[in-house]
Amino acid sequence: MGGRATDGRAPGARPDEARRVRAPAVVGPAPGRPVRVAARPAPLVARTEPWERAPERTPARPRPGRLRRFAQRHGWRAYAVPLLTIATLVVLLDLASSAPGAPAATAGATATQSPPASGAFSTLPAPVPDPVPEAVPTAPAEGDVGPSIAPQVVGEETYVEQGAGSLSLVDGTSTVLGSGPLRRFIVEVEDGIEVDGAGFAAAVEATLGDPRSWGSGGRMSFQRVGVAEANAGAFDFKVSLVSPGSMERYCPGVGTGGYTSCRYGDRAVINLARWATAVPHYEGDVATYRPYVVNHEVGHVLGNGHVGCPGPGQLAPVMQQQTLGLQGCVKNAWPYP
Repeated sequence: MGGRATDGRAPGARPDEARRVRAPAVVGPAPGRPVRVAARPAPLVARTEPWERAPERTPARPRPGRLRRFAQRHGWRAYAVPLLTIATLVVLLDLASSAPGAPAATAGATATQSPPASGAFSTLPAPVPDPVPEAVPTAPAEGDVGPSIAPQVVGEETYVEQGAGSLSLVDGTSTVLGSGPLRRFIVEVEDGIEVDGAGFAAAVEATLGDPRSWGSGGRMSFQRVGVAEANAGAFDFKVSLVSPGSMERYCPGVGTGGYTSCRYGDRAVINLARWATAVPHYEGDVATYRPYVVNHEVGHVLGNGHVGCPGPGQLAPVMQQQTLGLQGCVKNAWPYP
């Protein structure tokens, strides 16, 4: 039976010719050469240079307080606002402490204190300080001040030495007095001095309306106005009758000594003692002194300064300080006699 021999020989082959199986070649080192074993690679390790060290961990900072957070949020404003507030308060306190005394009543106000008991020489309590004047004067106050003037002695003349310290406006309106540019004025009387306000206002009207006064020849005209105009600010100046004890309140810093009259801002302040008795060298001529003192102080309000006696025997100019002496001149009450 044909086929392949069971011993692995091909049919017809000899027994010694069995198929040879080639074993795979073994690759190895050549005889006599040393065997080189590959070294196992070392693990990769990152090198850290001195300048590449990892940053140190910064400890956590505490959370800032409310004030610091407010300052960080608002910047310079957080410091500016408190400083400006403090500076404003300092300025206001300085103004309040250095402002001169002033009347408590405004132009149209009524009396704030009751009048004193009857009697020319009644003693009144010291008045309460008044607020700052409604208008601070831009020019220095003016008055007839002389070192040789002796202070007034209470009880030697018939007038109230110290009034209540507040002023009341005398209501009423006059006609236009004269011609030329109009100057409106109001009249005030201190409370508690026992003077008829209407009578004093009429005397001021008669003085400023006289053709020998400041309106002479059409230079200007005058008109007294009342409460309504005063409340609206429709006036140019004030004429106020004040007791000797209140003069320094309404003319602070002038140094009247309670004897002379003065001008402060837009107010011509007439001293009650001088209105009642004039001065010794007028020899009791109150009728001449009264228009003189009104014209003199209103003259200051209108911008006129003091002048001296032009020569012995001549009329004293109305802006001469006749309250302090005539210097050889003759007494005179009028700007244009």
